[in-house]
Amino acid sequence: MEKEPVAIQDEYADEFAWCYGCGRLNDSGHHFRTKWDGEKTVTEYTPKSEHKAIPGFVYGGLMASLVDCHGTGSASLALHRKNGHEPGEGVEPPRFVTASLHVDFMKPTPQDVPLKAIGTVEEIHPKKFKVHTEVYAGEDCVVKGEVVAVVMPKTFQV
Repeated sequence: MEKEPVAIQDEYADEFAWCYGCGRLNDSGHHFRTKWDGEKTVTEYTPKSEHKAIPGFVYGGLMASLVDCHGTGSASLALHRKNGHEPGEGVEPPRFVTASLHVDFMKPTPQDVPLKAIGTVEEIHPKKFKVHTEVYAGEDCVVKGEVVAVVMPKTFQV
């Protein structure tokens, strides 16, 4: 039986695991988890009832947050792999922050439908990656986004 891939966010050092979107230590957060699926990255998430914009549809801010955290997680996966490592090996991955976030809403996102963000990573600098993301609700692409993620600067570290 094939082993389930480990999410990159589960490998972040504790001091960098507090993000509202993907921080495993933030009890109030979304806990987005990004993994490899071949050469693509994937984050799956089912919105909760409190994520509604209007009855039956998801709030756009949640969708932007999903694209954002999926992008930085995907960049971390890519650099970690480039450095010769995979999640689950016990090697702390690089942590990224968002330099740019662009989100296009293609269709209204229905409530109570699992979402799947699929990312394609493009290296644009040794410490900067561009991640193209499409988010699907079932078979429908509801959001397209792009994140430029940069390695977390030392000034962000306490």
